[in-house]
Amino acid sequence: MLDMKKLVKYAGIAFGVIVLFCGAVIGYCLSQPEPEGFPILEYHMVQAEEPKEAAAYNVPVEEFQQQLDYLQAEGYTTISIRDFLRAKKGLQELPAKPVILTFDDGYRTNYTELLPLLEARNMKATIFMVGNDIGQDKYLTWEQLRDMQKRGIEIGSHTANHLPLTDMDLATAREEVKLSKLLMEWNKVDTIYTLSYPNGKFTPELRDMLKEEEYLAAVTGDPGYNTFDTDPYLLQRTNIPHPTFGLLEFKWRLLKTRIWTQLGINQHIQ
Repeated sequence: MLDMKKLVKYAGIAFGVIVLFCGAVIGYCLSQPEPEGFPILEYHMVQAEEPKEAAAYNVPVEEFQQQLDYLQAEGYTTISIRDFLRAKKGLQELPAKPVILTFDDGYRTNYTELLPLLEARNMKATIFMVGNDIGQDKYLTWEQLRDMQKRGIEIGSHTANHLPLTDMDLATAREEVKLSKLLMEWNKVDTIYTLSYPNGKFTPELRDMLKEEEYLAAVTGDPGYNTFDTDPYLLQRTNIPHPTFGLLEFKWRLLKTRIWTQLGINQHIQ
């Protein structure tokens, strides 16, 4: 029978070792020059009223405002994925500290609550839409999507039905990404070039298939900095969930992005 006092003691020692190790890793990374590249941040919903069934995906308006103001205070300038792709081809220059803000699923509050916050700060964003959810309850309408594009918001695909592409055969996955793209373009949304993998999951076969279907870029769920050497179909992206510890947690997510880059954890370099 285990001695509870000894168990607690050993658990405490193990925890202390883990904390010291993590502290050493963080200290080492911060002592090194910051790596080149920029983050892509993954959001879903920004609204004042907490949703009953999706609270983990909502960043309340006040908290989101603090995050945007922090980014601007730190010298970040928002760009679109298309800006990045154009710069990669030498067709434009990027600002000194770029950042891309992305929003998955396409909730209607992206238009009613998120868009005014961005416009007040002259900031850009990318919305990844689930094709068959457009116009449904709580999701963006066609009119709102077209208006957002006119106002500088980039629209991308989050597939037709938001099903994990890795859970289906390649032919079915192809239909998911093809239908979403065609559906939006047929409804007068500008050409869809970008995709967000549902749940951030992908395979080499899916990556190659997107290129065949005339997509130019896709985002994953793996944090890290992006450079011109990052595979454009496997762009690094850092999730920003409902904050538990306020702005401190947001700063940690940005720090994690840097550390993952420096340690080479799941970095998708071509």
